[in-house]
Amino acid sequence: MQIVNSPDDFSSPGRKVSLAIGMFDGVHLGHQQVIRQAVADAEQHEGLAVAVTFDRHPNSIVAPERVPLLIYSQPQKLRALASLGVHATFVIPFTREFSGQSADAFIRWLTEKLGPVYSICVGSSFVFGHKRSGNVSLLQQLGRAFGFIVHGIAAVSLDNDVVSSTRVRETVRQGNLNGASQMLGREYALSGTVVRGDGIGQQMGYATANIDVREMLVPPNGVYAVHAYVDGQRHRAVTNIGHRPTLRYPTPELRVEAHLLDFSGDLYGQEIELTFVEKLREEEKFSSVEALREQIGKDIDAAQMKF
Repeated sequence: MQIVNSPDDFSSPGRKVSLAIGMFDGVHLGHQQVIRQAVADAEQHEGLAVAVTFDRHPNSIVAPERVPLLIYSQPQKLRALASLGVHATFVIPFTREFSGQSADAFIRWLTEKLGPVYSICVGSSFVFGHKRSGNVSLLQQLGRAFGFIVHGIAAVSLDNDVVSSTRVRETVRQGNLNGASQMLGREYALSGTVVRGDGIGQQMGYATANIDVREMLVPPNGVYAVHAYVDGQRHRAVTNIGHRPTLRYPTPELRVEAHLLDFSGDLYGQEIELTFVEKLREEEKFSSVEALREQIGKDIDAAQMKF
């Protein structure tokens, strides 16, 4: 799959293009229906399927007080889109200037830059353009004017409720990771870049990978048996999510720290992806660092029994 950051880098010589447009956070079952329609249209007409998405959540520009935590990091989202068979993904930098585009100007720009466009596929509740002024009805009008067809794909339901990114977030916050996996159509995973921590784990004999999860949705605090994926390789690991109350930091912050049981080496700057096997216990405050060290050893033993 080609990743396009500027429409000037995309070319479709003589081939029709089918677009799937959306934020696609989580690339859940509903998103997959939209993308598969674009792929089907492209295959039918020997064309190209292109996913159109954004480099950040639009609310980060237009409503910063209402920016949701992300289900997927950008690398996760791009991998999920590639797995669905799109030929390219156009990642639009969502800037203040871009947010001011009218709905029809946005579609005109897309069709001029990525054309010839055969179809545009979106969710039935899709809105776009300045102040969310565009919807599927307007898109259909523009389609008649510019010569493309429009698919407004109905929402997917699971357990008598609509699958949405909001519902996935609520399910993860509740700790129902199996439920989240069902809506995602794949195992729920948390991904981020390994950053330098304060070295406390190393001092206790249990080196940890500190994962940057700023802006990311994370499961409830606690200790988990997980699989950690680095460069496509799977490792057994124990992960702590929480504020490390035993260490008594004056301004505790949420940390996600993974201790890989079968890995040695430098992980700084690398992406690591965690899938959750089972929760071992809640986060606890221990009487001393030594007591915490002893518990970590017990957590490792307990985790080994879960794999």
